[in-house]
Amino acid sequence: MKTIYTIKELQNTLSEARLLNQKIGFVPTMGALHEGHASLVQKSVEGNDVTVVSIFVNPTQFNDKSDLAKYPRTLESDCKLLEETGASYVFVPSVEDMYPEPDTRQFDYSPLDTVMEGAFRPGHFNGVCQIVSKLFDAVQPDRAYFGEKDFQQLAIIREMTKQLKYHIEIVGCPIVREADGLALSSRNMRLSVEERENALKISQSLFKSTTFAQTHTIAETQHFVEEAIENAAGLKLEYFSIVNGYTLQPVSEWEETDYIVGCIAVFCGDVRLIDNIKYKGI
Repeated sequence: MKTIYTIKELQNTLSEARLLNQKIGFVPTMGALHEGHASLVQKSVEGNDVTVVSIFVNPTQFNDKSDLAKYPRTLESDCKLLEETGASYVFVPSVEDMYPEPDTRQFDYSPLDTVMEGAFRPGHFNGVCQIVSKLFDAVQPDRAYFGEKDFQQLAIIREMTKQLKYHIEIVGCPIVREADGLALSSRNMRLSVEERENALKISQSLFKSTTFAQTHTIAETQHFVEEAIENAAGLKLEYFSIVNGYTLQPVSEWEETDYIVGCIAVFCGDVRLIDNIKYKGI
């Protein structure tokens, strides 16, 4: 595995792969990698000749500067995991290389980006689209891999890819969980032992709600999850939304669509965690 630090070097390197008609898979990350990221890389390695993984903590998608400062940086262990997983190249650009000048582009994918994360983290998805589009331009992959834990982000990336006419297949990959059910997240390493235990209530409540939902309305299911989180030690609910999996808009009846997902954001101490669960859909 080779580490590449500049866009120019990356493009020179990948031009050789293109001359050989090799398929290029791409996994964009912000580092602090875990087995969830490894599953994306494995999927890319299986389906492509070359796999590029980027590690870049993107400043434009953090609306909370202290969150940016606290985001874990673990480059050495990240590279070890990527080498073991079979990545071809790890791309570790500087902020100056990715943003030689301020990116003033404004992306509007309403209503996908105005609800849930969009409502509580203004500017977040604009920053995501800025960096992902820049990375797509730099890598020019055939396929790009994103985790379904960031369910709303995946929907917005699909829409961005369509509207900007990128010829890139966006591949969504299932949530990877710890044995006890906690969704893997780079932010988990910031949890204390007690907070880690408290955080389990998030996935437990979602799992239980799928059974509850079989005999109750959407409104009752919504209340079931909200009450479970509000009564849990050390947790503060930011939102729980039961939405149409295609449009991300709230639904009021189970019969409205064949794809329904519950999306949640919870503060565990000062660490913000997200998760989701499918009620209907493949």
